[in-house]
Amino acid sequence: MANQNVLELTQENFAQTISASTPVLVDFWASWCGPCKMMAPVIDELADEFAGKAAICKLNVDENTDLAAQYKVMSIPTILIFKDGVEVSRDIGVKSKDYFFEKINSML
Repeated sequence: MANQNVLELTQENFAQTISASTPVLVDFWASWCGPCKMMAPVIDELADEFAGKAAICKLNVDENTDLAAQYKVMSIPTILIFKDGVEVSRDIGVKSKDYFFEKINSML
């Protein structure tokens, strides 16, 4: 992954990562998904802007099918935001950087 501020989530680090007291955005995506590719630069920009304040993460649904099923991700991209291990926001489809910027900022 190109952006060092974007954390790649797996089964091994998912639970610990989402339990943070700061907001944790998780982009459920797949490499073959066109809309996911459209979201990639948005995710990268958010990661840069929120570095040290909120975690911006990606989870490949093809490599982590159990987690995708556990969180009932039926279409991608699905963007979940967690705080203290609890899902506090769910968005499906492509949204703007400003949309997520405002959402995350309000949780800080």
